Formats: sequence, C-alpha cells, structure tokens
Amino acid sequence: MARAAVLGRLTWRVGRVVSVRDESETARTIAIDVPDWPSHLAGQHVDVRLTAEDGYSAQRSYSIASRPSDDHLELTVQRLVDGEVSPYLTQVLEPGDQLELRGPIGGWFVWRPAEQAPTVLVGGGSGVVPLMAMVRQRIAEGLPTPMRLIYSARSPETVLYGDELRAASKLDPQLRVDLTYTRKGPPGWQGRVGRLDPDRLAELTWPASAAPNAFVCGPTGFVEAVADMLVDQGHDAQRIKTERFGPSG
Repeated sequence: MARAAVLGRLTWRVGRVVSVRDESETARTIAIDVPDWPSHLAGQHVDVRLTAEDGYSAQRSYSIASRPSDDHLELTVQRLVDGEVSPYLTQVLEPGDQLELRGPIGGWFVWRPAEQAPTVLVGGGSGVVPLMAMVRQRIAEGLPTPMRLIYSARSPETVLYGDELRAASKLDPQLRVDLTYTRKGPPGWQGRVGRLDPDRLAELTWPASAAPNAFVCGPTGFVEAVADMLVDQGHDAQRIKTERFGPSG
C-alpha cells in the first residue's frame, strides 16, 4: 500500500494555468488548477515537464509556494538567462495553458504544523519560495509557533513577496521578518549591505539554548555557509534542514 501511494504521487498530471503574476522583474508566480491534486506539505516541490512539437522534452524542479489548503497550486519561478524552462514559464506561459506536473516530492525539507519548537527560516534569493509556503501555512492555521524569516536578497528590486511579508509580520508578533541585502539596500537603508555573516545571523535568530528548528534554502554556497555558522554557534545539526537551489547541469 505504501509503495503504491508513493508511485501514485509521482505520476504525471496535467494542470491548467489559472493566473500568473509578476513578483519581480525576473520572477513570476503561476497558479495552477491540478485535478486530483493529493495536497502537499509546506517545503515540498514538483517536477515540471515541457514537451516541444518535435518530441523533445525538458523538466525542472520548482518549490511549491502555496499553502496546502489553497485552491490552486502556486509555483514561483525565477528566470535564468540561459535557462531552458524558466524563460518559457516566466515570459510565454499564459492563463489557460496546460502544464505537466509530477509530485509532490520531498519528505525531509518540510514543516509540519504539529512542530511547536521555535522555527527559523533562512532564505537566499529564490530559496525563499518553500519558506513562504511554511509562513503562509502557519498564518492560515493561526498557529502560535514562534517563527523568524531571515531573507537575503541582492537588492530591494529582487525581493519576492515583500508586501505580503511586511503586512504579515506587522499583524503577528510571533512572526518576525528580517531582510538583508548583499548588493544594495532600499533608499534610506541604515543597515549593513553584504553577505549574511555570523554576527548578523546570531543577532537575528534565537540562541542555540532555545533549541530552534532551522530551515535553510538557497544557492549551494549560501546554504553551506549558513548551516556552518549555525553549527559553529552551537545549534544542533540534527535540527538544521537544508535545500539547495541552482541551475541544472
């Protein structure tokens, strides 16, 4: 029975695009109606497959941005200059078009509402996407779990979900959102600009004595650096879950 369930989740489904919206100049959120979608856990991803008229196909994995209870599945896709799939998804795809999807996939990098420990989310660039699903689920279910999101972006123009995150953190004292910028801050920015360093990370998250759970997602170098900093600061490595983003080979 368990094996059959796994195989069932990994069958290809055809979804219909309901809407698209730009999150930044290079990122777009795609809302998809997927018949018989088995739901998902915050942090999981799907495979997307595109097939050309000549039969050539290409597939890529994208994290799910929507909460499990949403009516439609949402993916936020960052366009890569030399990408094979992302340019089509972010510049060509329109409502009414169909997409082949397989998933949900992943059982390690997931956040479950039953977890009551303080939770710190650290995202670099588009690595914020699966973390956003966790934030949205926590808000939707009115959960008291203390949660902090540390979001490292290149500049204000590249921030995803900025308005939504600012509004949510103002309404919920148990949700804290901190943005850091590696290249340029917004007008009037008084904070530091540069890569997230140990001092800044320690300032923004809980001490190791609070035993928080940590989810870190982004480019490989970012993820490895943050995970190492957390361990060096005394955090339990078993409580640190990581997911790496990057272009396919």
